[in-house]
Amino acid sequence: MSYNEILRLALERGFFFPTAEIYSNTPAGLWDYGPLGVKLRERFVELWRKEVVRRDDMIEVDGALIMPRDVFVASGHLESFVDPVVQCKACRAVIRADRYINERTGLQVPERAPEAEMDRMISEHGLRCPTCGGELGNVSKFNMMFSLNVGISGETAYLRPETAQSIFVSFQRVYRVMRLKLPVGLAQFGKSFRNEISPRQSLMRMREFYQAEAEIFFNPEKANLFNKFETFKDFKINICKKEKNGGNSWKTSSLTCLEALESGILPNKLVAYYLALIGRFYEVAGVDPSNIRFRVLGDDERAFYAEAAYDLEVKTSLGWIELVACNYRTDYDISRHAAVSKQDLSVVDDGKKIIPHVFELSMGVDRSLYVVLEQSFQREDERDVLRIKQYLCPVQLGIFPLVTKDGLPEYALEVYGHLKLDFDCYYDDSGSIGRRYRRADEVGVPVCLTVDYQSLRDDTVTLRDRDTMGQIRLGRDKVYMFLKDFLGGKSFGDVAKELGAVWIK
Repeated sequence: MSYNEILRLALERGFFFPTAEIYSNTPAGLWDYGPLGVKLRERFVELWRKEVVRRDDMIEVDGALIMPRDVFVASGHLESFVDPVVQCKACRAVIRADRYINERTGLQVPERAPEAEMDRMISEHGLRCPTCGGELGNVSKFNMMFSLNVGISGETAYLRPETAQSIFVSFQRVYRVMRLKLPVGLAQFGKSFRNEISPRQSLMRMREFYQAEAEIFFNPEKANLFNKFETFKDFKINICKKEKNGGNSWKTSSLTCLEALESGILPNKLVAYYLALIGRFYEVAGVDPSNIRFRVLGDDERAFYAEAAYDLEVKTSLGWIELVACNYRTDYDISRHAAVSKQDLSVVDDGKKIIPHVFELSMGVDRSLYVVLEQSFQREDERDVLRIKQYLCPVQLGIFPLVTKDGLPEYALEVYGHLKLDFDCYYDDSGSIGRRYRRADEVGVPVCLTVDYQSLRDDTVTLRDRDTMGQIRLGRDKVYMFLKDFLGGKSFGDVAKELGAVWIK
C-alpha cells in the first residue's frame, strides 16, 4: 500500500488526523490520534511491555516532560542537538539544509558535516530556494529543543527532546530503592518534543511524538558474560553495513546473532541479545522479517553521544524508515550528569564502584504504528482489509443482528452488554450484513459475531474470521473463552476446534 492510501484510511476511519485542522495557521508536524488510533497505540505499547519490558525483567518509570536547563547542559543537547538550516535571502523561507541537498543531488550529507561543506555543495550544484527560486544564504545550526519559562521568576527549562534523560537522572534512586543489580534495563513510554525544521509525512516526522525507550545499564567488563544471549544466539537478523572501499554502497547479510558476534560486526553478547530482542518484537507485531534490517552507522552518522549505533529500519513505500535507534552510549550520560550535578552517581557491582555503561533501544512509536498499518493493509478484489495481528486490533469484535426485527437486535444488544466491559467491541445494525462485514474488515476487526434466527432457537451465534471469511457456529456461553484465547494469539481455527465449534459451509 502507498502512503497516500494509508493516509486516506487514517483520515476517513479515525486513526489519526492533523491537529486543529479547522484552523489554517496550525503549525505543521502536529497530529491527533482518533479513537481507533488511540486503541492501536495502546495495544502496540502493551505488546512492547510484554515482549520487551517484562520479557527482559526491565523496570518502567515515567519522568516529567519539563526538565531544567542543567539536564541538557550535561547531556550535550544544548550544544549538539542541532539541525543545519539555510534561509532564502528573498522570501526568508527556512529549509533543512542537509535534507534539501540530499533530495536535489542524491548525495548523502554526513550527520555532522561542517556548515562550510554544505555551503560548498549548495554552491557547486546551483541550489536555490524551492519556494521562490531565490538565492540561499549560508548554512547555520538550529537547536531543536522547545524552551519555556517556569514560574514567576521565569527560570529557563525545556520540553524533553527524548525520554532517555528522565531515566538517566533518576537511575541511581531507582537502582537503590528497587534493590537492582547490573545488568538491568529501565524503560519508559511517553512524549518527547522536537522543533523540527520541516516536519512531513504525518507520523513519520512530528514535533510532538511518542517514544518507547529502554536503557540497559551494565558493567562493560561483563558485556560478554551475558547468559541471556543463549536465548537468541541462533536468531537471525539482517545486518546492513557499508562495504569497505565501496563508496556509498551497502551490503545486507542475514546472520545469526552468534555469527554476527563471531565475525566482529557486533561488539559483544549484550548488544547482540538486545538487537535480537527488539527485532523479534517487530516480527511479533506483524512486520515481515525480510523487511527488517539493522543498519550499522558510521562515524559520520552516529549521534554525538554514541560510540556504536545500529538503526532498526523497515522497508516501506516511503523507503527504509528508521524505527529504533540502538545506541551504545558508553558512560557518557551518567558521567556527564555526575559532573554537572556534582553528585556521585556510581553504583556498586561485585563490591566495586563503577559508572555503568548504557545500551539504548529508542523506539519511535508513531512511525512504528504507521508501518504496522502499511504492512497490514491489503486491497483485494472485493474488499479492503487490515490484516493486523489480532492482539493489536483497535476494535476486537463487531456484533451484528442479521436483521433489525423479530427480537434479533435485542438479543445482539444483550450479547454486547455482556462483552463490552472486557473487550473493545461495537454494535452495528446499519446496512446489509455484507456491508457491515466490509466496514469491519477495513479497520481490522478480527472477528464479527452475527445473531440470526437460529440464535433465538438454540442460543448459538455465528463468528466470522476476518482473514479467511470462514464462519463457525458456537454456543453463546463459549464466546467469552473464544475471544480470550483468539485475541491472546491462538489461531481462529485452533480455538474453534478446541471449543467444539461447527464450521458453516
